[in-house]
Amino acid sequence: MEYLNETPVASVIFLFTLVTSIYAFNDHVLYGKFMLHPYSVYRKTKVYTLITSGLIHGGWPHLFFNMFTFFLFAFQLESIVGSWRFGLIYFLSMILSDIPSVFKHKNDFWYNSLGASGAISGVLFSFILFYPMSKIGIFLIPIGIPAVLFGILYLVYCAYMSKSSRDNINHDAHFFGAITGMVLTVILVPGIIPHFFSALLGSR
Repeated sequence: MEYLNETPVASVIFLFTLVTSIYAFNDHVLYGKFMLHPYSVYRKTKVYTLITSGLIHGGWPHLFFNMFTFFLFAFQLESIVGSWRFGLIYFLSMILSDIPSVFKHKNDFWYNSLGASGAISGVLFSFILFYPMSKIGIFLIPIGIPAVLFGILYLVYCAYMSKSSRDNINHDAHFFGAITGMVLTVILVPGIIPHFFSALLGSR
């Protein structure tokens, strides 16, 4: 109840994404309807999948990783920027992160994409603007690294994997979600750029 009172948008997104994802694991019809299908979106059908694709996941590991990351950063971000700004950052990051994929795969009828990774990347990179020197852990690395360094490595990794990977992960959505989250935060939060550099230089 404390989360619902203090961070209602993040709480509802967290619970709703868990429920829809778990339900879709056992309902392949819903699964098919909710997945992003760039071929159809480009032709102005199934445009709703720009949102619904962020409510389902490819399996338990995918769901766990995204919701764990969401839990670590989303509730803190909403408490900083407020509910309506948080909601705007989350859902616009979700939608805009998929637009490049729509154009990239507009003629690929068999391509689909799903998951909240674009939106969560937006949340994470918005958080980094507030706390660039906070420590973020990476799997198998025993120490945390500064968030700003993690952000740089993440963007480089996403850009590289987008060009060379065949792992069926939509790295474009990760990359553009992160960029969208940063840009929206700069627009919505006056003074965030001076704050970022002050925090980076240890003035705050």
